[in-house]
Amino acid sequence: MSASHPRTASPFRQPKAVWAVAFACVISFMGIGLVDPILPALATSLHASPSQVSLLFSSYLIVTAVAMLIVGWVSSRIGAKRTLVTGLAIIVVFAALAGTSGSINGIVGFRAGWGLGNALFIATSLAVIVASASGGFGGAIILYETALGLGIAVGPLLGGELGAISWRGPFFGVAVLMAIALVATLAFVPAPPKPERRTSPLAPIAALRHRGLLTMGIMALLYNWGFFTMLGYAPYPMELDAHQLGLVFTGWGLLVAAFSVFFAPRLQARFGTAPVLYANLVGLGAVMAVIASGVDTPTVVIVAVIASGIFIGINNTLTTQAVMVVSPVERPVASSAYGFLRFIGGGLAPYVAGKLADATDLSVPFYLGAGTFLLAIPVLASGHRLLSEAESRLGGGEPVAPALTPVGRRVADGTRPVVVAVGSHERA
Repeated sequence: MSASHPRTASPFRQPKAVWAVAFACVISFMGIGLVDPILPALATSLHASPSQVSLLFSSYLIVTAVAMLIVGWVSSRIGAKRTLVTGLAIIVVFAALAGTSGSINGIVGFRAGWGLGNALFIATSLAVIVASASGGFGGAIILYETALGLGIAVGPLLGGELGAISWRGPFFGVAVLMAIALVATLAFVPAPPKPERRTSPLAPIAALRHRGLLTMGIMALLYNWGFFTMLGYAPYPMELDAHQLGLVFTGWGLLVAAFSVFFAPRLQARFGTAPVLYANLVGLGAVMAVIASGVDTPTVVIVAVIASGIFIGINNTLTTQAVMVVSPVERPVASSAYGFLRFIGGGLAPYVAGKLADATDLSVPFYLGAGTFLLAIPVLASGHRLLSEAESRLGGGEPVAPALTPVGRRVADGTRPVVVAVGSHERA
């Protein structure tokens, strides 16, 4: 028999179940940037200050963060598919309710409910894609980040088009698209068996005792602080209408998608994860400093925001991949613990930015955001050795899970087991 080397499977050749979840991920991530083009319109129409409007991000992200802690507990009891469906249904309901609201406080409250559904969906969807995708762990992360990038790119464009009609349009748009994703999930995603061992609601907190996961989580908190400061406050100094803001953030989102999928893996392969992240965080700090110093010049802000998509795309892919391998805990638990810390940073940032802007001027929140990007560098450096070790394991092949999944009927006691190994390539 002649020896042959199997070809690496494409991350885009996947079963229907993976594509259904990926499509729902696109819609879910659209919700992050969908409201960006309508922030100034919301402030005008509902007679609210920018700091009040920023609570749309804070309520959504803080509830998402806290709910991340119980996602594993819920999923281990009702199963991954039911958790996905429940999260999608909650998003549909609360997005529609936000569109019917007549006050900024009402929208903020409904966005909090939206955040609960978002947590149930996001943490479970990443685990489902990683477990079900063909092409191995790296291919699954690329597919997930592709969905993230597309959602971030398309969200502002759709938000700008619908927001040009009415500020209510983006909320109803999300409700309709999430309803489609809900139907696709019900139709194409099989119900995997429930885990034999139920996850404790305290598991994500306990997982943070591992230094590698805690380091990546704190770094992500600081990174998301700067990221959501930009996302929540950059639209105001641009002085554009909803349609124009949608185009700006679409250009930004396209760079996020391109650098997530095509450039981040190449940079990682050539220079390593940690060096690329160090340089990337310096680049983000510089971009935020440019926004802060040029906050009175709309063109400077527009160009800097679009350019930031390069660094955000690289950061998203490399940190998501690193956090999944840097600790020995189960991936759904690692995802929940990491999500808790990063969304806490994203939720607090717009609120603090609003208070700072009201008390001083609009440049101060951006300078603070630049500082958090730079502060993330020594935090990441404190776990450099752990990250390098995890990367070397990933480079030599995906780490083997500590437990095997039993298939078929349980064999009688005393019967010798049969262990089957399946190659991770397209002809397996």
